[in-house]
Amino acid sequence: MSAAGTGAPPPVRRMTSPIPSALDALYLASIWTAGVAILAMSLIIPWGVFTRYVLGSGSQWPEPIAILLMMVFTFIGAAAAYRAGSHIAVTILTDALPLVMRRAAAFASDLLMLLVCTFIVWYGAALCAATWGQSIAELPWLPAGATYLPLPIGGVLTLVFVLERMVFGSQAGRPIVKYELAPEAVATPD
Repeated sequence: MSAAGTGAPPPVRRMTSPIPSALDALYLASIWTAGVAILAMSLIIPWGVFTRYVLGSGSQWPEPIAILLMMVFTFIGAAAAYRAGSHIAVTILTDALPLVMRRAAAFASDLLMLLVCTFIVWYGAALCAATWGQSIAELPWLPAGATYLPLPIGGVLTLVFVLERMVFGSQAGRPIVKYELAPEAVATPD
């Protein structure tokens, strides 16, 4: 939800708890994991195309590995995007509500997010367990259940960030989340 309908992130509450700082490390780990996954995917896909169309014999592993990396990027990156407040949010209706109703809508939204995250964690873990004994034809050494691990892991990360938001408020304005606010990101004139 934007601050007073301006599109700006809500103000960050000053905290005395070490929990948001610890979650900064979890946020950075999520960002780096998602970033490395998309970088690796961007390198693997051209390799698959090169081997198929230039060398004439396509490698079997690029496609399933790229799909796994896309799962990592999607679900781990989504958790980080939620914490940063950079996910898609249509606030035209809630911005028009009185403050009390906006707070109630934000609380209802957080409760729904808890429900969705719990669903993803529960059924994602069940999917991993149910398919762990199966293998992928192109990668017989990799259990099929391992390819679904980003579901429950991303669900747990998002769940943690939802709980953080409910307890400590939005973290969208923290310097670690908005890198352009960090002192080292500020350009100094020469």
